[in-house]
Amino acid sequence: MNLLSNDFEIFGVPVQFALDRAALDERWKDLQREAHPDRFTTASALAQRQAMQWSVRINEAYQRLKDPLKRAAYLCELNGAPIQAENNTAMPSAFLMQQMQWREDLEEASGAADLEHMAEDVAQTRRNMLLSLQRTADEDHNFLELARQVRALMFVERFARDVESRLDQLGQ
Repeated sequence: MNLLSNDFEIFGVPVQFALDRAALDERWKDLQREAHPDRFTTASALAQRQAMQWSVRINEAYQRLKDPLKRAAYLCELNGAPIQAENNTAMPSAFLMQQMQWREDLEEASGAADLEHMAEDVAQTRRNMLLSLQRTADEDHNFLELARQVRALMFVERFARDVESRLDQLGQ
């Protein structure tokens, strides 16, 4: 294993969407204990620099693997289907219609109850989309479709943040 190993290799976990989060967290702690720069304070400058590089690399990998959206996007990249969210925003018309309806509902929401109901609806949609991501990645191994699903989930997560922001504004 080296700094150029993929995130899954660094953590010693299967290259798949479904991960045991508790095991991932435990492995992160173990890796950090092994590579933490504080363990190398009396070592050579080279060893200290390498420990710092490993610590940063471990943290980067952990941040990607622990987040389902980032993990799915990373799987797409590893399998030759980069997300390209900046220049590929094509979505199915039904999905776009749902987004437009959600946006209208958000604008028309009159209070916390409306927003909380909307947040629950979006959370359920997100859960369903994550299950679909897992099937597409781990069972179908269809990474072009996975990339499309990741782009759609990015829209949903952005909308969920907007709903939460409106709820926070009401709480002030």
